[in-house]
Amino acid sequence: MSYVYKTKGTCSRSITVDLDGKTIKSVSFEGGCNGNTTGISELVVGMNIDDVIGRVKGTKCGARPTSCPDQLAHALEEAYAASTNS
Repeated sequence: MSYVYKTKGTCSRSITVDLDGKTIKSVSFEGGCNGNTTGISELVVGMNIDDVIGRVKGTKCGARPTSCPDQLAHALEEAYAASTNS
């Protein structure tokens, strides 16, 4: 299931996640720091969403209250909730 999350408070504009149950099949960011977001996307493929959420939720970017990794955690939570409600 592919899910598009509109980010809040980051340079990236959206995150597209594709899940197979609680396993991440793919992640892609629109905008943001290309090297960092591509690296994050590659690192999380095949991981359980709970492990990723536990590691990155609450991560801040400088003085901002959020970051691309933190927004990924929110995207994964919403994507999983949407997949279980369909």
